[in-house]
Amino acid sequence: MAGGGRAQDGLAVLIAPSPERPAPEAVPEPENIRPPSALDSALVFSVLIVLLAASYLLFGKESALGPNQIALIFSSVVAGVVAHKNGMRWEGVSQSIVDGVATGLSAIFILLAVGALIGSWALSGAMAAMIYYGLEFLNPNYFYVSTLMICALVAIAVGSSWTVIGAIGVGLMGVAANLGMSPEIAAGAIVSGAFFGDRTSPLSDTLNLATAVTGAELFQLIRESLWTSVPSFALAALLFAGLGHSASGESGHAMQNLAVHFNISGWAFLPLIAVFVLAILRFPPFVTIFAGALLGGVVAAALNPQVAMAFAADANLPAPISVFKAVWMALSTGFVSRTGEAAIDALLSRGGMAQKLNIVWLIMSALAFGAIVEHAGLVQRIVGPIAARARSIGGLITSVAAVCVGTNIATADQYMAVALPGRMFGPEFGRRGYAPVVLARTLATPSSSVRTVDDGRHRMARTAHAQGRPCRDASPVRSDPVPA
Repeated sequence: MAGGGRAQDGLAVLIAPSPERPAPEAVPEPENIRPPSALDSALVFSVLIVLLAASYLLFGKESALGPNQIALIFSSVVAGVVAHKNGMRWEGVSQSIVDGVATGLSAIFILLAVGALIGSWALSGAMAAMIYYGLEFLNPNYFYVSTLMICALVAIAVGSSWTVIGAIGVGLMGVAANLGMSPEIAAGAIVSGAFFGDRTSPLSDTLNLATAVTGAELFQLIRESLWTSVPSFALAALLFAGLGHSASGESGHAMQNLAVHFNISGWAFLPLIAVFVLAILRFPPFVTIFAGALLGGVVAAALNPQVAMAFAADANLPAPISVFKAVWMALSTGFVSRTGEAAIDALLSRGGMAQKLNIVWLIMSALAFGAIVEHAGLVQRIVGPIAARARSIGGLITSVAAVCVGTNIATADQYMAVALPGRMFGPEFGRRGYAPVVLARTLATPSSSVRTVDDGRHRMARTAHAQGRPCRDASPVRSDPVPA
């Protein structure tokens, strides 16, 4: 029992680190270390920028699937060489990497739990129930505001604004065209709802990445974000309600398809309710989210065992073992939906811890790079002049937002726009005594909004083009893939 208690304590420290946890002992550096020159900083960051630009030119949107991580790791090696050239020991540089990556371990475990939760909720019918009741809520007499609400609800459920815009959004654009309603206003409602859901969902990759690089707490970040997200959403809802007019339309085909493949019931919301209750009771985020994932597996076995057995696709196993295998698969590698409705299948085929490994790779690479450039003093050469001009908190936040947008434009990668500025400005926010959640909010808002609008617009245009539907877009339809 004593050994089990020690193991449990160790896991608790790993997934919910506390301020009392002692920091690793720093490796002493020689006294004759030379401060980095402006050329040193310019070299390291120039290598990173050139590699990220080349990554996007060569790989397009697939640059986020590995090439960007290689660019970060190679740039970390260059930064380590520069630090050693200035008199730092390799042991100190290596220890800085270990310490830097360790700051993100809690968020990494939360991110893996999010992947498991998404997979089990998709299998259990929880997501299908949300979509079903959302479509039932769709009122043609108030089409725009109904569209806003549905996209927000589904985005909160799946944690991805891109997927909502590209799947549900395209279908709603088709409905708007059939009703003779403005496609521009409909697109605005779709993007607004999807963006709100992404900014308030604990399943959002952007929010989890922001907490990983800043050390903020996930649910605290969501609560703080509500102060700006809810008023803006309420104003948007009032605007779209005023723009709506009487029309007629129907979404019965998709609802019927869902009802045929899933047992739609209010009991499917049990995992969602459990997550909210545990969050209100302030349980650690990892415990809250992983408990919701496990409860999703229980609900899948109780409500939709036929879906689970079809997903397991192993006729040689007894029914209970087949369901158990399906839940295990959904937690680890995600769920694959086969309803025959392309938009619905795109929403429900997701999840699994394995689906988050690429983001974990990016987090670890960014934390390692940030730790080295901070340890070597290189980041101060870049951030120092910017911070000196930003004397107020407003000026500092504006500077971070500008760097986020610039990084987003330069790298065409939302995740890079969160990870790099987060590591660069983290020490300055700490030096001034600002809470990590302030930086996390600053990182999440501009980086996600720029990419949401751009990728959502192109994804709607590309999908509508493939389905032969009209969709006016200011830019040519691109053929490169957009990550879900």
